[in-house]
Amino acid sequence: MQNNYILEGDSLFEIENEIDKIIKENNFQEATKSSYDLSEVELDAPLEDLDTYSFLSDKKIVLITGFENLNSDSNKKSLEHLYKYLQNPNPDNLLFIWSTKWNNTLKITKELKKNCKFIEVHLDPVKFVKEKLKGYKISSQNIEYLVSKCLNDIAKIENEIIKLKNYKVEEKEICREDIDLLVVEKLGDSTELMFSFNRSLAEKNKKEALTKYFELLNYNIEPLSVIGLLASQIRIIYQVKILEKRSLNADEIAKILGEKNSYRVKKTKELTKYYTEKELLELMKQLANMDLKIKTTDTDPNNLIELFILNI
Repeated sequence: MQNNYILEGDSLFEIENEIDKIIKENNFQEATKSSYDLSEVELDAPLEDLDTYSFLSDKKIVLITGFENLNSDSNKKSLEHLYKYLQNPNPDNLLFIWSTKWNNTLKITKELKKNCKFIEVHLDPVKFVKEKLKGYKISSQNIEYLVSKCLNDIAKIENEIIKLKNYKVEEKEICREDIDLLVVEKLGDSTELMFSFNRSLAEKNKKEALTKYFELLNYNIEPLSVIGLLASQIRIIYQVKILEKRSLNADEIAKILGEKNSYRVKKTKELTKYYTEKELLELMKQLANMDLKIKTTDTDPNNLIELFILNI
């Protein structure tokens, strides 16, 4: 049995689901549970827990977070203790170590991955919606629309699905109007909003794209910066589309493009189907011309961008 797990993922909801699955697979449902955040406690606290027997149950589950806050120099002794434990774990313990992102260049990460089963937790929100809406009729386009309005937040998506299912419990069919009526759009940071803007452009949804553009302006992002961000996104869509022909997965494409992780590539792959290579090259040319025109003339940049959106 595998006793030690190192998890990576940015959604607590998804992490908890993965941990629950592993607990059931290993028959640890009756075990006692303890959680330790290393930004609040010393590493010695969970180590002591791992080394002692539980009075309430033969089995024990220990979750450790906050390794990114640990100073390796001042915790050498404790880390050596942890590494030694990982090499000979107590079979009655189930250990989970979670971070949103592990730095693979650090010795701590290398040692943990060497002695733990590494699991990258990125639940596909589209598959999640399909699973939760079994028995209901909803188009693929409307599933993506729902996910987009919730900014891929699984916990929010689940809450909105409950509302939609209750609202359409008799008809068993969910349309875009239902989503607009019930789902309160989640506002995220400018990066999330920029991707949503790009999706609207890709889908040729001019009205929504204009709305997203005006929202971007509320983040005090200059029109010239919007053009730069757009050009960057169109460029990576083109690159990903070319590399897809070589049957490369997202991780392989990310490595070639020098991306630190595959998340951006995975999101970009959602948009490549909307464009031909010729269209992407033409868009890059248009954006370059817009950039030059703004920098060398008195043309109103907002008018240029709005015209660009209306002509997609």
